[in-house]
Amino acid sequence: MDLRELKTKTIRDTLGISAEQFPKILTFVDFANVNHWFNDEAYDIGGTPLQENQSVEIDIEKLKDFLSCFSNDIRFYYGHDPTHSGSMAFHRATKHIFGAHRVFTKRIQQIRHDLTSTDSVTNTRLVYSDDKGDFVWIPKCNFDVEIAVDAMRLSDNYDTICLLSSDADFAALIKHLKAKEAKKIILIKGGRIDGSLGRLLDLKIDASQTKPYIAHIKQK
Repeated sequence: MDLRELKTKTIRDTLGISAEQFPKILTFVDFANVNHWFNDEAYDIGGTPLQENQSVEIDIEKLKDFLSCFSNDIRFYYGHDPTHSGSMAFHRATKHIFGAHRVFTKRIQQIRHDLTSTDSVTNTRLVYSDDKGDFVWIPKCNFDVEIAVDAMRLSDNYDTICLLSSDADFAALIKHLKAKEAKKIILIKGGRIDGSLGRLLDLKIDASQTKPYIAHIKQK
């Protein structure tokens, strides 16, 4: 057994993704959700408390390598901002790592949110004002529909869907795939999930279990 085979076996055994139970997996990455999994982490990958200038962030190369240990195919969904050079650089990186035909994107929309007296904004530079009052712009780019359509359109290509997200909006899709398509469902999630979604799963994996494989420490 070479190192790659050993790593694959270790990840599958540790997370409970047996090849016998989950033979053919199509993985969907809702990265806008995944990207915030470790925002509130207080410890590094080895369990040592983080320093004030450190944070735990997703490494997309490690993420691809991790998912490839059990996925037959991986589809990556994430919005981009063509006015922001960093966003476009990230977009190019994802296409290089996951493949140009496995990254699905659209432009991020900026949604106005009017502030009330009870709203608290720590960074006042983000607050704008006009004759209607104070407001902020909230970025919005949802891929629920695209992921649902692709999951149903490609249903002949997999036995198991692995979804990286915690969005309860996928409960209807998961219910359909289990009842009508006899698919198995793996969810890798951060934080709590809706109970109606949890009851439909064949395997639930907490994001904290994946941290050693997909994260790195970044100096702020």
